Amino acid sequence: MTSHFLRMALVLGLLSSIGPFAIDMYLPALPAIGVALHADVHAVQMSLMAFFVSFAISQLVYGPASDMFGRKPPLYVGIGLFVVGSVGCALAPDIGWLIAFRFLQGLGGGAPIVVPRAIVRDLHTGVEATRLMSLLLLVFSVSPILAPLVGSFVIDAAGWRAIFWAVTGIGVVGLLLVALTLEETRPAAQRTQSDVASTLRAFALLLRDRHFLGLTAIGAFGMASFFIFLANSSFVFIGHYGLTPRQYSLAFSVNAASFIGVSQFAGRLTARWGLASIVRVAVLGFALSLGALLAFNLAGIDRLDVMIVVMLVGYGFLGLVVPTTSVMALDDHGEIAGAASALMGTLQLVLGAAVIAVMSLFADGTARPMVAGMAAAALCALVLTRLTLGGRRRAAPPAAAAHPGA
Repeated sequence: MTSHFLRMALVLGLLSSIGPFAIDMYLPALPAIGVALHADVHAVQMSLMAFFVSFAISQLVYGPASDMFGRKPPLYVGIGLFVVGSVGCALAPDIGWLIAFRFLQGLGGGAPIVVPRAIVRDLHTGVEATRLMSLLLLVFSVSPILAPLVGSFVIDAAGWRAIFWAVTGIGVVGLLLVALTLEETRPAAQRTQSDVASTLRAFALLLRDRHFLGLTAIGAFGMASFFIFLANSSFVFIGHYGLTPRQYSLAFSVNAASFIGVSQFAGRLTARWGLASIVRVAVLGFALSLGALLAFNLAGIDRLDVMIVVMLVGYGFLGLVVPTTSVMALDDHGEIAGAASALMGTLQLVLGAAVIAVMSLFADGTARPMVAGMAAAALCALVLTRLTLGGRRRAAPPAAAAHPGA
């Protein structure tokens, strides 16, 4: 593994973490924001949903734009908007303005999540792409581990508004990374093949590709389960189980650490057994774990330690699902990698926003609605895996033979 490979993973991972950091860092502050702005749980969760919606929609612009104009220009525009939105959030006088600026923040945050995936496809396919995607995910996943904990310290020291000033600084660092360290991977000669008409044709092609849509949906329902946890866990852990914001941050980080740690085995496992086999096994383990958590809750076992342990296992399996389905979905679409990455991200995040909106209607301060929603999303991922990949074992890709020590 070359130093260039590692440096690219670090840069792309840091850029990819900008948007998620804006989600994860303010999670411990959700109850405090509600109190400070005189808003109920549903209104506060709307600030999260607004971010998801704009985060998703903007990818339909940034992905194709990165095909047309190169990978770097959309990053400058997107991260710039993100910085402006973050400043607005820090100064928001009420929940309505906070929701509006979170929407603007999400519009900018779509760029540094969609463009790095296209860059991975520019550079590699198959097992090598899985390795790079997994390393990118390792850096990217520093966000759900550190962001809530950092957020809890910031809240204690300076209040919830300081979180958004910190996120503003992260956006500025992102702009510097793009300017000083990122190489352009979309040559000018390739950009001439991309325009609005070709983008529409690319979307039409992708929407007719059942394999692409199936893999996207598997990842979407896996991430939707995690989004349910994102939107509800602070209220459940702090309000229902009585944790402090800092204790909540640590509990949240345990599951994120499992997600990250297991994801780092994705390249090695897929090199040996193939992408499809790993997806099938990982989704099954994910669904069984969250199904067991729901069964425990329905049986009256409403304990935080049980929830954390079972989710530790479940989100470990999800750590294998996310990078492998992303690589498989993009593998056949190298010429339209930006559009494919954008559509994949948009569909996944729109589903996540819809799930958050629906689940907010059932939130009652207890763990059961959250657990039931997470288990239902995992079950949907399992059904889609059977429909998309079937039950047949597929041979490992030829690239695996070239990397026996992976």
